[in-house]
Amino acid sequence: MNEQRQRQNHEIAAGPAGAHRRLAAILTPGRAGEDLTVVWLGGYRSDMTGTKAVALEGHVDTLGFSFLRFDYSGHGTSSGHYSDGTISIWLEDSLAVIDALAGQGRLLLVGSSMGGWIAFRLAETLRKRGDAERLAGMVLIAPAPDFTSELIEPNLTEAERTALAENGYFEEASDYSVEPNRFTAALIDDGRNNRVMAGLIEPGCPVHILQGMKDPDVPYTHALKIMERIVADDAILTLIRDGDHRLSRAEDITLIVDAVSRMSQKG
Repeated sequence: MNEQRQRQNHEIAAGPAGAHRRLAAILTPGRAGEDLTVVWLGGYRSDMTGTKAVALEGHVDTLGFSFLRFDYSGHGTSSGHYSDGTISIWLEDSLAVIDALAGQGRLLLVGSSMGGWIAFRLAETLRKRGDAERLAGMVLIAPAPDFTSELIEPNLTEAERTALAENGYFEEASDYSVEPNRFTAALIDDGRNNRVMAGLIEPGCPVHILQGMKDPDVPYTHALKIMERIVADDAILTLIRDGDHRLSRAEDITLIVDAVSRMSQKG
């Protein structure tokens, strides 16, 4: 990494009066004169130290652009517990970090799993506040927009529905942690208010989706549904026949890096 552009560790306040949530973030500044910031949006229960985020940070640094990664509240080293979060809260977290650290330049959003949902909601929010032109593009890795209503709710067992009603949450084993995933009624209820797949999706920028066909968590048919709804001529779907949900193998990371490189040169 260029010694003149070293990583900067930050703590950002989010929530009412900026007093309730403390978010850990790392910004690698770009070269002078470059106005693009690549923003990493992680998945549910993931953190900013993952293989893909760190590898992409190194590549973006060689391109001379800024790279911003952070932990949502309840994730990684940010304050709170993930089970207290919702899509609305994590969207608010994302906006707080971007507003604090990304300046006024262009944004390239790289969303992994749930981060793909956050990316689409960010696009809507930026458009509503008059900042749509800042969005240079999206690279989405196994995106899971509307996963609460599209992937969880239709597959709930009677026991899980009972647990939601009586306890406010249900748990299931995780393939990525010794602790089970806890899905709350608040997350599911809030998910309905943040749906992006109920109609057309208008990202307002180029989109490139990378999706594994052996993904056990987000089936590749979900990516096909997203593509059917996107209102954009510049939308690409890359299906990786033997790819899983993480897409963290060397060959997967190469595809992600290439997609980000191409996207960063557009516009």
